[in-house]
Amino acid sequence: MNRTMLKALPAAITLALACGAAVADEEGFHGYFRVGAGSTTAGDGGPQGCFGLGGNTMKYRLGNECDAYFEGGYTKEIAKSGGVSYVATVWANVYSPNSDFGDKKLGLNKAFIEAKGLDFLNGGTAWMGKRFYYRPDIHMLDLQYINMNGTGAGLDRIGAGPGKFSYAFFKDRDTNTLDANGKVVGTPSAIRQNFIYGDVPVNTDGTFDIAATIITAEGKNDDALGQKHNGWQVSLFHKQAKVFGGANTFGVQYGVGPGTGIGVGNGQMGASGYTSLGSDVKRVRVFNDLWIQPTENMGMEMVALVQKDKSDAGGSSTWTSLGVRPVYAFNQNLKMVVELGTDRVTDSRGPTKRLTKLTLAPTISAGPGLWSRPELRAFVTYGKWNQAATASVNASNNSGPIYNNGTSGTSFGVQVESWF
Repeated sequence: MNRTMLKALPAAITLALACGAAVADEEGFHGYFRVGAGSTTAGDGGPQGCFGLGGNTMKYRLGNECDAYFEGGYTKEIAKSGGVSYVATVWANVYSPNSDFGDKKLGLNKAFIEAKGLDFLNGGTAWMGKRFYYRPDIHMLDLQYINMNGTGAGLDRIGAGPGKFSYAFFKDRDTNTLDANGKVVGTPSAIRQNFIYGDVPVNTDGTFDIAATIITAEGKNDDALGQKHNGWQVSLFHKQAKVFGGANTFGVQYGVGPGTGIGVGNGQMGASGYTSLGSDVKRVRVFNDLWIQPTENMGMEMVALVQKDKSDAGGSSTWTSLGVRPVYAFNQNLKMVVELGTDRVTDSRGPTKRLTKLTLAPTISAGPGLWSRPELRAFVTYGKWNQAATASVNASNNSGPIYNNGTSGTSFGVQVESWF
């Protein structure tokens, strides 16, 4: 990859992570993977230990991922008619909770076709199938703060006034629940409708998106599994480009019942959470994610986040997180990456939990930029938490409760991460 392409990577990554509805994949083979190997100083050593509070939180990921993941596939124009391009995308993925993929089976996470450039959609796109859809993230936390992935159909990026409108229909958890005799006793399925109005210019180099979800539970009259509930969420995002060579995203989100996303990953709002959640279950999230690249050799990502969850049964909890990842490149292919993150969870039912994680990672990279990949990292990670957090740190660690009653730990290892 030449120097000019490397300089363009930050803008490309920002577009891929933070743009409006459903950025189309470019034609060709593309993907992402991370895999590593590490150990810990806890106990007698053994598998790498990771540091997080679990529950409704996410952990700072540099030198703190004990798993392995791959996804990749191909995008190809398969037909063209009357100026409309028909593009097919098929991707597979595989996940392991530890460093070895072993005999883990491939899954299919994309299989869809787009019809691009339709005149009657004002240049918009129609699509059907299974796909990733509108899932920008905070990279340091691996938190897709909104995620509309699924199987369904939609109309994307239709010019409407100053912005673009997108609508998508999804069917989630499309299964029945059976009793011991094989009789259908209910269903966890839901119909999900997503609405996005985005790319609305509001200031110089700044745009505004609003993304809403309506979730309709199925099987609402089935007493065998209890009452089912509908839900909804609405999210507002302001995206500011050209901030010291980078970009800033500020978001405010609110969800009710299944609209909180609880039950999908780490509560990815925009998807259908458990339909057993009533209107007493609420989530509010406010965050700011900033990355900068003021010079070719120096970049940084910074995040601040507050998330409050509340329900009649569980009371209330608030997750507060602050983190920074500075990167300094010594030359074109060697840099030092540092990540410092601190999390606090206050809970109406118990004491406050605190965790701080620090990672130092000398890195061989395809370029000096913050987003240059691949990166081949060696790392040392130190975690420190209070006694109230000990059980949570042990429970959320892929390697099990290796920290026992301790309140600190160190892990070390290597990891490669790449997107292409």
